[in-house]
Amino acid sequence: MSVIWALTCFAGIAHGQAELPVEAIPADEHITIWTMFQQGGWAMYPLLVFSIATLGLAAYCGIIIREKCFTQPEARADLHKAIEAQDAKAALKACDAHPGYMTAIIRLGFETIGEGHNSFAEVNEALEERAGKVLASPLVFVQYLQVVASVSPMMGLLGTVSGMVKAFRNIASQGLGKPELLANNISEALVTTASGLLIAIPALMFYFYFKNKYMAASSGIYEGLGAMTRLMKKNGMVVEK
Repeated sequence: MSVIWALTCFAGIAHGQAELPVEAIPADEHITIWTMFQQGGWAMYPLLVFSIATLGLAAYCGIIIREKCFTQPEARADLHKAIEAQDAKAALKACDAHPGYMTAIIRLGFETIGEGHNSFAEVNEALEERAGKVLASPLVFVQYLQVVASVSPMMGLLGTVSGMVKAFRNIASQGLGKPELLANNISEALVTTASGLLIAIPALMFYFYFKNKYMAASSGIYEGLGAMTRLMKKNGMVVEK
């Protein structure tokens, strides 16, 4: 995929270099977002995709990374009753009735007990294995924000290089007789650089915000799982061996 991406970028640069010199924007023309987008050249299209991805990822992370989704306080009463009754089947039904991260993890513990492995160490090992898999899922989308924050400035820099190449090509072909064309190419370079930074800065802020929120929620879920396993041990569902 990286090879295809590199070929696409080089093709874009070559296309930009092969274009006829773009007419400079008149000084009295009102500058809008659309005119700046056009001025930025081909690099503005992937940057537009990155900006949409940043908003989409931030909204999605805001939905899936909530403490309530991790700790599931509404499921604890049913789970406590099932554990106190030493009823693994009732506990599995409670997990099905309250789907979420914690119940997805602790479900494996009850399945392990139902299979006859009621050792405290075996149940803890099963919970740790499932927790690693379940908690990795929401973290992936947080990491995507870091990817956008890292790639956006590089894409803006690539657009900058493209604009500067066209500027020097114009100098080579027409000399310095038309400084407005040179200024237009430099403007393209600066617009793409600024756009890349304007996308990367919010993406990086979202990344750290949701990462910290994820770490806090993950700590809460491990605390809840520890309380459940201690309650299992207290009521004889699991035993030390």
